Amino acid sequence: MQLVSFMSNNEPTARVGALIRQPHQSYIVDLNHAAADIPAQMISFLDAGEAAREMARRVIDFPPGRALIPIEAVTLVAPMQRPGKIICLGHNYSDHIGIGRTIPAEYPNFFNKTTNTVTGPNMPIIIPPVTRQVDYEAELAVVIGKRAYRVEEENAYDYVAGYTIFNDVSARDYQKRTSQWMLGKCFDTFGPMGPVLVTTDEIPDPHNLDLSLTLNGQELQRAHTGNMIFTIPYLIAYLTTVMTLEPGDLLSTGTPAKTALAQTLPPFMRPGDEVRIQISKIGELVNPITAG
Repeated sequence: MQLVSFMSNNEPTARVGALIRQPHQSYIVDLNHAAADIPAQMISFLDAGEAAREMARRVIDFPPGRALIPIEAVTLVAPMQRPGKIICLGHNYSDHIGIGRTIPAEYPNFFNKTTNTVTGPNMPIIIPPVTRQVDYEAELAVVIGKRAYRVEEENAYDYVAGYTIFNDVSARDYQKRTSQWMLGKCFDTFGPMGPVLVTTDEIPDPHNLDLSLTLNGQELQRAHTGNMIFTIPYLIAYLTTVMTLEPGDLLSTGTPAKTALAQTLPPFMRPGDEVRIQISKIGELVNPITAG
């Protein structure tokens, strides 16, 4: 399934839907309107587990007309509006470790982003006047599907709901001021994600995906998720030795080489730019850059 969170004119909050692509028209199936037992919001839907997902599959196969909405009539927002955790990872691609180190780390380099960073597809990344070094980071994000604590690596995929695209936008000038990266990572709107959450049945191997990023049409990043240093099962197993992961939590798996910071003439993002990330089997996340 390709799950979305969407807003329509007559709804005050985002609702969970499924994207159906047809040759001449794409639709959103409002899952809760199609079947009242399906929770109306994404994190509640994920928390309801396999029973809710099975109901959703049946609804998608035979959607009632009242629940079908042309995609042009809705606004897609971030799949998880307020995830409980946004956990990111630094230096997880073999071609990216040259930035600040020469060999892979023994352990994953995790850090947090805060929920104020969350924004969705086609929504602006807002650059405040205090920073002049706003960088892009194309990343595959893992969405947790059920409560996970002390998970064995071989069972880790059982706890994954699916995958989405994440842009770990970073203010490098703020990030470099101290040894802690948090402030440079946590400006409002610095966590675009979407446009869809693709469930694991459609992506059986998340380490076999192509990833690319363009800025104003110029390709700046291209990679394959098979080049990650730490695999997704390892990351989940390692994290859950420390903390409980909950449905809707986001684990972003790191960016490949050629961020702006790593280049001789850094192409930092400016107001008026457009950044576009593509990941095979998921789609495309597009965001304009504006001043704020």
